[in-house]
Amino acid sequence: MGLFEKLFPRPKKPAADEQYFLLFNGYSPVFTTAGGCIYEKGLIRAAINANATACSKLEPEISGDAPDSVKNALKIRMNEFMVTSQFLYRLATILFVENTAFITPVEDYYGNLTGFYPVLPSTAKMVESQGKQYLRFRFGNGQTTAIEWEKVGVLTRYQYENDIFGSSNAALSPTIRLIDAQTDGIINGVKSSANVRFLGRVANFIDDEDLAKAREKFVEQNLGPSNNGGIILTDNRITDITPIDSKPITVNAAQMKQIEENGFDYFGCSQAIIQNTYNEDQWNAYYEGCIEPIAIQLSQVMTSMAFSREEIAGGNKIMFTADWLQYASNRTKKAIITDLFDRGFLTLNEGRKIMNMSRVEEPWADEHWIRKEYAQISKQSDDKEDTDAGEDGTDVPGYEPAADPADDGSSEKED
Repeated sequence: MGLFEKLFPRPKKPAADEQYFLLFNGYSPVFTTAGGCIYEKGLIRAAINANATACSKLEPEISGDAPDSVKNALKIRMNEFMVTSQFLYRLATILFVENTAFITPVEDYYGNLTGFYPVLPSTAKMVESQGKQYLRFRFGNGQTTAIEWEKVGVLTRYQYENDIFGSSNAALSPTIRLIDAQTDGIINGVKSSANVRFLGRVANFIDDEDLAKAREKFVEQNLGPSNNGGIILTDNRITDITPIDSKPITVNAAQMKQIEENGFDYFGCSQAIIQNTYNEDQWNAYYEGCIEPIAIQLSQVMTSMAFSREEIAGGNKIMFTADWLQYASNRTKKAIITDLFDRGFLTLNEGRKIMNMSRVEEPWADEHWIRKEYAQISKQSDDKEDTDAGEDGTDVPGYEPAADPADDGSSEKED
């Protein structure tokens, strides 16, 4: 048994009435993998890795009455082979390489949802059978299966021509060619500058074969490891020996930066993000522009996979979020905790979490406090001194009006 049988224990065979599902443009939706060719470029891989690493830090949050199997899958292990962070990293990598990523449900023998898996088929096409839509996958080993459209999750980037799948990376091709030309130019320049170190002239005319032998003999006697004294000696056959000043070949810095920026722009990141030298403002901009849209799309896709329309209407949903305060400076963290703790927005343990500190296992550490010599909010109703009073003070428990100075106490109330 292999991975295919684990994920698809009962793969669906092509139905007799299966037809292509046509889109508005008249073509059937077909996805074909690019084979990961762009992932083999160092600059491109670095950008994709930075984005996928940021996505792997997203934390799932579940609202509503989800089955325990789904909760455990989202929090700890998405499937038998991947923990949650690995699932998110691979899913994001596929999305940025192919601009389309598929999530298939992992089900038990009875068809109950127990997990999720990011598949990478060689081709995928939407077909229709008996009025119902399916996604038919074909994998690199030739195995095929079909899954009901409503059960599959599809994430896309650069979606324009196709109503179902993302566009290709054809727009990135000029940048890839520039990267290849730049790399080849550096390699060839370094080789040529390192190979030629001396220029000499042979006094007497000799043929090409003798010239090659004379050069090899000169190199062996004077430039090899046996010449540990550093002195070149030769006879009068070779004259005018001139050393060549080898300088390293470098590419124009402005051109190199422009090529890199083209790649960064395509994937929505920056050099500071890739090299982990960003500040909190750069991270916030990067998260909101690149990572948060993926988190929102992933939340909606997986909610649709895990719950029915009725369950979603009842408040069931899956959300992927990131604790952006993890990337804030200690000064910012301290200011936020100071401002929010004594206003009842944060508990002690929530503040300790922001500072990457362990929890305090005390009941009061999860209580909300408000500033008034720091009394618990839940006990404010017991504090008689804090009870609101009316204008005359009669609403205050234990209130007694002050005696009238003009009253000597001799007067009595008339019947």
